[in-house]
Amino acid sequence: MCDLLRINVDRGVMIGDGKSRFTISGQPIFHFVGTSTFSEYTVIHVGCLAKINPEAPLDKVCILSCGISTGLGATLNVAKPAKGSTVAIFGLGAVGLAAMEGARLAGASRIIGVDINPAKYEQAKKFGCTEFVNPKDHDKPVQEVLIELTNGGVDRSVECTGNINAMISAFECVHDGWGVAVLVGVPHKDDQFKTHPMNFLSEKTLKGTFFGNYKPRTDLPNVVEMYMKKELELEKFITHSVPFSEINTAFDLMLKGESLRCIMRMED
Repeated sequence: MCDLLRINVDRGVMIGDGKSRFTISGQPIFHFVGTSTFSEYTVIHVGCLAKINPEAPLDKVCILSCGISTGLGATLNVAKPAKGSTVAIFGLGAVGLAAMEGARLAGASRIIGVDINPAKYEQAKKFGCTEFVNPKDHDKPVQEVLIELTNGGVDRSVECTGNINAMISAFECVHDGWGVAVLVGVPHKDDQFKTHPMNFLSEKTLKGTFFGNYKPRTDLPNVVEMYMKKELELEKFITHSVPFSEINTAFDLMLKGESLRCIMRMED
């Protein structure tokens, strides 16, 4: 949330002098989101650098740099479910499964996965999913299904799709009085969140988060330590490992829904 370093996909240059540090055949190549990590060597602002345990395997902890930390932190740091809580996770991609992992670590007794792809359920079981709801299987809004399923609503919900309707459902499915919904997915710029004011008067709480409320420089080293102490499993998030020359294959796998996290290997 830093004013200087917050995500800016349009900048493409160093903050200090407004210039790029990359060229090819004399032409500038622009930086990406302040890090440009699809390169063997990079130049970044010091604020984008986090010092971690040198014993940590980089081909595993690299996935903590974005989606996994975002989902994990959305649950542990923002939703903060109590032990024994009922938690619904909307969207079972890598971010959603990381949010589910957070619910498992927090000791949730029921973890309900919500996704329109039924094939996601089997994978989600590895992350603590106890029940699965496919909105397409019902002739009423999924929030009503969840309220009936949980006798009044879930204690916490985390939305990881960016779909505005899923966002609304995630909010409206939490229990009156104490339910908390956390929005993680990034919606279309023209989307509008619409819900009846009574949902707020009924003391449901709506929150949002970027990067799971982690401060990258100070908090990422601690998340790495969670992995090193075997409190957090990262291997189950990695479905493919491909050489950098096949990066487009990795994107194809992602678009087909066949990949959670794909590790890029730099060739010798």
